[in-house]
Amino acid sequence: MTIVADTSATLIPTGTWSIDPVWSALEFEIEKLGLVTVKGRIPGFTGTIQGGASPSIAGRVDASTITTFDETRDGHVQAPDFFDTDRYPELRFESTAVATNGDELIVEGDLTIKDVTKPIELKGRFVGAGVDPYGNDRIGLELAGTVDRTEFGLNWNAPLPGGDFLLPNEVVLRATLAAVKAA
Repeated sequence: MTIVADTSATLIPTGTWSIDPVWSALEFEIEKLGLVTVKGRIPGFTGTIQGGASPSIAGRVDASTITTFDETRDGHVQAPDFFDTDRYPELRFESTAVATNGDELIVEGDLTIKDVTKPIELKGRFVGAGVDPYGNDRIGLELAGTVDRTEFGLNWNAPLPGGDFLLPNEVVLRATLAAVKAA
């Protein structure tokens, strides 16, 4: 696939773009004990990017697909201590503003976890546009931001000797989005 940087006045090329979960990745990172970073991935998601004069991004996540690549930990992550996926099976994001600052893409939006909606800011870049080997028009975006998990009711933690806790409140979110132009 040939990537061409977007140098037009629009942030994202005009059109409706369906996020392709096979070519995309939603990931998160959190420190554990302040020593190591635990990473997770969310393979079950859908989303749309609207390009042109009023760009927007929206997506939905199947919370039961969240994985940290450890079966025991994944069971805990999906339990009531964290995402409580039986009661809250879906996470949602909807942008409220998409802008640039130089080459940086800035996406403000509302993130909903466990029916709690809070504003977040993601920063990154429009990677480019191109045509895949099958003749489909595609675009790419990379975004990242930090959220306080406790603002969404993800409060579980374990005290450590000395007064610290196992997990910090801050979680890094990363989205590498490849989208195909809708017909």
